[in-house]
Amino acid sequence: MASADSSLMGSSLIPVKVIPRAKGNKVKKEDAGFKVYLTAPPIDGKANKLLIKLLADYFSCKKQQIKILKGRRSKNKLIQLTKAV
Repeated sequence: MASADSSLMGSSLIPVKVIPRAKGNKVKKEDAGFKVYLTAPPIDGKANKLLIKLLADYFSCKKQQIKILKGRRSKNKLIQLTKAV
């Protein structure tokens, strides 16, 4: 379990599998997290930027509240969603 680090207080860790170059943008809830389909290619961070935008819309939060903790260059990512206080 994470320590009482103030950067993790009031946040959730969400496992996400990204499918780049999909036909449409879609967020799908799965048993062990989320699967996100992106039309953007995984080049120059375009897919990561679109991922953050889609997750912000899905969770009705600001893009600044979403951070990719692990997997910036992988299809399997760990996302930190910080709740507004």
